[in-house]
Amino acid sequence: MVTDRQNGSLYTKIDGGIATVEFGHPASNSFVSELLERLTKEITMLSDNEKVHLIVLKSEGDRAFCAGASFEELVAIATPEQGKKFFSGFANLINAIRKCRQPVIARVQGKSVGGGVGLIAACDYVFATEAAAIKLSEIAVGIAPLVIAPAVERKMGKAALSELAFAPTSWKNAYWAKEKGLFSQVYDDIKTMDKELFYFTEKLASYNPEALVKTKKVLWEGTEHWDSLLTKRAEMSGMLALSPKTKKALEKFKK
Repeated sequence: MVTDRQNGSLYTKIDGGIATVEFGHPASNSFVSELLERLTKEITMLSDNEKVHLIVLKSEGDRAFCAGASFEELVAIATPEQGKKFFSGFANLINAIRKCRQPVIARVQGKSVGGGVGLIAACDYVFATEAAAIKLSEIAVGIAPLVIAPAVERKMGKAALSELAFAPTSWKNAYWAKEKGLFSQVYDDIKTMDKELFYFTEKLASYNPEALVKTKKVLWEGTEHWDSLLTKRAEMSGMLALSPKTKKALEKFKK
């Protein structure tokens, strides 16, 4: 079932040390600012919960995983301040996942675009189906994947980031994403993926939680400057959104 709430939906279930966080939006599970803020706060809160050993992040339905940031909010940006605030939504979420004590496991059932790819890249381990194609569409509408670039590059390398960024209308399939390091496992269908995800998380949650925390911390060494880096990137993106060429491109997509 997919939500019809225009501000999106967010549900969390904690069972056996595993927190499952599910987000949704009627526009292909895209993120309005309010939903980004709620998810960021939820991840931060779960990070402080000693009873949670790991987090599973998933989206609603059986189609798109995440269509990125809200197109309507992007079109509505009118000032540098609004632009910075808009793009800071993904910056804050990526940083929340980065600083989260527990490993974050993504369940990706379908396609992801732009910020959705950045969200996946911020996670520590990723289960996906064959339907989970990806693309970075930002340049096609006059902006750039500046905020998510550090997360994508950390997972996939600069060459893969370049290949995605400069081909904004081309989909890359799930096996390409796995080969480049974005996905950890790829399965034929959702049923098979969920079965394997259940076994994986049950086993992982049974291990020493302190070992999980320390491993997560080691994996993110060298990213301590991301708080300031992603904020600067959000400001840069906000300015790009105000460009006349960007506004013109957005109007074409809007029609």
